Amino acid sequence: MDKFDQQILDILRVDARRSVSEIARDVNLSRSAVTARIKKLEQDKVILGYHADVVENKSVEMVCAYLALKYDTSSSQYHCEAYAETIRRIEGVKWCHAISGETDMMLYVEVPSMNRINQIREVIQAIPDIKQVVTHIVLTEFFNTTK
Repeated sequence: MDKFDQQILDILRVDARRSVSEIARDVNLSRSAVTARIKKLEQDKVILGYHADVVENKSVEMVCAYLALKYDTSSSQYHCEAYAETIRRIEGVKWCHAISGETDMMLYVEVPSMNRINQIREVIQAIPDIKQVVTHIVLTEFFNTTK
């Protein structure tokens, strides 16, 4: 991945609906070059998809939490990528990171209720070799530069 790919990714992170023509103009490449690069980034699984962030019911304040996971690292059945692929399918999990330290993986969850957080915890605890799930509920968000 070179500087042009990185510039394209930066633009798509901000606005995935930008036209190829606009992106080409911004990165100083031809439309066909940008199209080819985006296609390659998709094939290489650098770009996993495009989505819309939708508020289902604006009157409902979302419950946000971080879930710290520990799993049995001696098991040959699962590894980080396998856990991540399983967790990716759980509705409400916004991101999943493997991290250093005592915690193996950190998740961020945004859902309409505490009941849904409990359901997600139950699903995760049922994954083979998950040893511990610690939930940290977000009380106040002071700022978030990703929104």
